[in-house]
Amino acid sequence: MTPLMLWRWLFAGLISASGAKTMRKILKIVHIASEVAPFSKTGGLGDVARSLPKSLSRLGHDVCLITPLYTKSINKTEYKLKLIFSNVKLRLNSDETIIVNYWQGQLLENLPVYFIECGKYFSKHKALYGASNENARFLVFDVAALKLLSLLKFEADIIHCHDWHTGLIPYYLKHDFRYSKTLKNAKTVFTIHNLVFQFGHNWWEVPAAEKDYGRGPIPHLDDPRLERINFAKRAILSADIINTVSEQYRSEIMTKKFGQDLHQILRNRSDRLFGIVNGIDYYAYNPEKDQTLSNNFSWRNLSGKTENKFHLQKFFGLPIGRNIPVISMTSRITFQKGFELMLKILPDLLNLEVQLIIIGTGDQKYISELRKFARKFPKKLVVIPSHKANQQYETQVYAGSDLLLLPSNHEPCGINQLIAMRYGCVPIVREIGGLYDTVEDYNPATGRGNGFTFNREDPVDLFRAIIRALENYRNRSAWTKLVQRVMKQSNSWEIPAKKYIQLYRRVKHL
Repeated sequence: MTPLMLWRWLFAGLISASGAKTMRKILKIVHIASEVAPFSKTGGLGDVARSLPKSLSRLGHDVCLITPLYTKSINKTEYKLKLIFSNVKLRLNSDETIIVNYWQGQLLENLPVYFIECGKYFSKHKALYGASNENARFLVFDVAALKLLSLLKFEADIIHCHDWHTGLIPYYLKHDFRYSKTLKNAKTVFTIHNLVFQFGHNWWEVPAAEKDYGRGPIPHLDDPRLERINFAKRAILSADIINTVSEQYRSEIMTKKFGQDLHQILRNRSDRLFGIVNGIDYYAYNPEKDQTLSNNFSWRNLSGKTENKFHLQKFFGLPIGRNIPVISMTSRITFQKGFELMLKILPDLLNLEVQLIIIGTGDQKYISELRKFARKFPKKLVVIPSHKANQQYETQVYAGSDLLLLPSNHEPCGINQLIAMRYGCVPIVREIGGLYDTVEDYNPATGRGNGFTFNREDPVDLFRAIIRALENYRNRSAWTKLVQRVMKQSNSWEIPAKKYIQLYRRVKHL
């Protein structure tokens, strides 16, 4: 079944099963995620977990969020968190009693965020992830989240689970919690944000004989075998609906190349698998009101963007010049984000009249190589391997850059290109996943397109795309129109949020 056929099925089901009266019914929706911006964030997951619930709330639905309380990075006082339940005992398949506290904050006036505090699992490290007992941590989180819904008596229509960290929730609702009075009518939606990540460790390092086939009981909390349990697989097998963050990625993950060893079970459930491309929060990302910028601007008046470029060049110690194209990369410095490819063309790129700003944490082998080039080309290349700096300077970099480079090996959706376009920064991307769905190759003859794309994972193709972008940059009049076009197009959450409501209403009648 093609994506178009799936959506026709969806709409037909809504009309026949629901009717106009049901279409207006307010839904009770809970989102559960391991990170929620601005409280906690490592990447796009945190943005989505914040922005989608806000958009659903603005559409009039009853929405709440549940996330861990990382006590070393989330300041209770700063976010005005209130303790609502204390010393709650969790019943787990272990001799040990787990004690949790529940705190409440908010994203909007009618959008509560509930935090699960557990000293043993979420208070020891400043980093959100990377513990040796990662599966145990998020098993406790999943059970604690379901327990909280019972305590709140929140009779959810939809429990929306984000990524592998929440993968046991659909499984538990089919097994341990199937008799819950509060949760018995809840339907589950499981969103795959990145299929590479399936549980707390690398799935490809698990010997075949020890792999989790998704059907057996969950090992005890203190059983080392728990760290082999594949949370994502169990969610795919148990969830009422599975979706991912772009239509193209939906198609890709059902292939052996991109399916990360789960392609067959995804094919088996293709009738329950949807793709909805992410949006961005237009309230949070707005160049007309962004207080971090040196000058605010809009597509109607781009003079402020030029001033932001001068400010960016000066801030990073680069020669100041309006006609020098500034290219930025603001992502994890990893193989996935295309840095293997990037390093192959970097010597040739830096011999051109360009300036390149790279910000983000990642693999040391790539960072070391980039730093070597930065020392050799100090007036052309800036490398800041810092996640904090990425968050701090993100919109300033987009506002001051002419081009965003994202040559990803794979990219489920991508948020960076959407934010960049909002700030008049034209993307250069590989035609993969959500990048394919959101960036159309620019044709100077017709004026169509909003970026520059290449198809193959090939350094020559990447370099050609960059050269095309730089050649078009020299035509100032056409470039201004292109910048205006990418700024005017809508990538807000308004349309995706409505698609999610349609999906929720359909799943209610399955």
